[in-house]
Amino acid sequence: MICVTGASGTLSSEVIRQLEGQEMPFRGAYFSERAAETARARGIEAVTIDYNHPATLRAAFQGCDAVFLLGPNALNQTELELNAVDAASAAGVRRIVKQSVMGAAEEAYSLANIHRPVEKAIERSGMAWTFLRPNSFMQNAATFMAPTIRAEGVFYSASGQARISHVDVRDIAAVAVTALTATGHEKKIYTLSGPEALTYDEVADELSKVLGRVIRHVSLSAADLRAGMLAEGMPEAIANRMLDLERYFREDRASTITDDVKRVTGRAPRRFAGCVRDYAATGVWNADVPSAVI
Repeated sequence: MICVTGASGTLSSEVIRQLEGQEMPFRGAYFSERAAETARARGIEAVTIDYNHPATLRAAFQGCDAVFLLGPNALNQTELELNAVDAASAAGVRRIVKQSVMGAAEEAYSLANIHRPVEKAIERSGMAWTFLRPNSFMQNAATFMAPTIRAEGVFYSASGQARISHVDVRDIAAVAVTALTATGHEKKIYTLSGPEALTYDEVADELSKVLGRVIRHVSLSAADLRAGMLAEGMPEAIANRMLDLERYFREDRASTITDDVKRVTGRAPRRFAGCVRDYAATGVWNADVPSAVI
């Protein structure tokens, strides 16, 4: 039995979709009962969890051999994921596949500082482990950039001309499913990237080609981007976390291209242009379909 946490999120929902094609039993752990009920209607075994209440985690992990760990994007994410590690150990879980971030070992930016302490706790736990360290998701162009693309034909960053080897969530999920269902991935760290490192101007060009209209990338100063995020209601600490990621990009830390997706899955990682084509049909970037999601 596998438990997939964060089950309604972009990545974990894809992990579940791919597990549905496997014979391995699994359950999804959701943050809301409504999401869990929707999953049950699809025939998925579903439970609800609250990382602030470890008893819910222990109950969710009971009887599970493996856990896919992806904590909430909260100010105390490290603490919450450590709760999950303790709960998994107490429940007798034997293997954890943890979603981390590229460059976690160096702890050179805020997201790495969130994830590396959890990795260390997992390493000490005695459970078998696999760490997935992906670069920025290709799907962020839809998840986070779609509102301004729909309204203005523009998206914003403070990344300048940084090159980023964005990776498709479907490829991350394929690696996760392999690590959860097959042997030989214990104590392995996979740094996951796409096959090319693109600037956001090049990302805009690819969106323009596929969508058939001009999409522009506007590079802002860190101060201006921060002001925009705060004006939209983002908590200051989360905004600072995102700005530090932009700084990491500008320092050319995220341009690395690896072959780990292909080594684990046997398939080359998807290119950004293909990802855009696949999701364009959902209408997520169309001004006349404001509610579209992926």
